[in-house]
Amino acid sequence: MMRTKGGIVTRRRRNKWLKLAKGYWGHKSIGFKVAKQAVVKSWTYAFRDRKQIKREFRKLWIARINAACRPLGITYSRLISGLKSANIQINRKMLSELAINHENVFNSIVEKAKKALLK
Repeated sequence: MMRTKGGIVTRRRRNKWLKLAKGYWGHKSIGFKVAKQAVVKSWTYAFRDRKQIKREFRKLWIARINAACRPLGITYSRLISGLKSANIQINRKMLSELAINHENVFNSIVEKAKKALLK
């Protein structure tokens, strides 16, 4: 009876993980066990950060809108409340783009929100 060795199968499996770890620093790109751990860890970070990047951008847009509307005499929360009252549906990303690139359009939107708050 001969001993069965999984030579090519094992090597292919290991090389698959090492290929995924290409570019990692030190033993993370050389050693199979450490490389596999590093790849799995990087996948967990990638999954987490795909969610977090959405939060970060929303925070950025809100900060920009707040900074743009305060000189016009209204806070961010009052602006959003006024937009809802005026039935203006515009997302924060577009509102922040208007605040940066098209100030006159943003100012008119703020004025409409202020009027809706007074009613």
